Amino acid sequence: MNMNKISESAIIGDNVQIGEFVIIEDGVEIGDGTVIKNFVELRKNTKVGKNCYIDSRVSTSGECEIGDGVTLRYDTIIARGCKIGDNTYIAPRVMTNNLDSGKKQIGGAHIGENCFIGTNAVLHHGITIGNNSVIGAMSFVTKNIPSNEIWLDIPAKFFKINENVEKN
Repeated sequence: MNMNKISESAIIGDNVQIGEFVIIEDGVEIGDGTVIKNFVELRKNTKVGKNCYIDSRVSTSGECEIGDGVTLRYDTIIARGCKIGDNTYIAPRVMTNNLDSGKKQIGGAHIGENCFIGTNAVLHHGITIGNNSVIGAMSFVTKNIPSNEIWLDIPAKFFKINENVEKN
């Protein structure tokens, strides 16, 4: 029994696998070879690249851009206006936000290529995470992160490997 709701205006590439109880709204585009698991909601005008993996219970708020080869693990929320670069891995239960404290839409995070975002991380509205960066699990990112850096904690702080490794 397939209980999907897929808009007639959605563009779905070749060899796309779609699970059950999936909602795909108007203007959504899904690239070739992408896998979408169960209970996924892709809202209006979300663009998903080629060869992505979208795990169960992932939601987008619409107007999102997800690059090629991106993995979005279960229970992740991608806010309106987020952009995710190619080959980025988003671990389970990551949450992005697009509203400031006055409930004004600022836009979601822009995440570079080849990034890793750890489990339960929260990405503040309007921030940019540079290419090849790592955000640690359960971190809260409130400001822009340069490329090629590791950040973790609440609020997220730069982690310099040579200075932070305990010496025996």
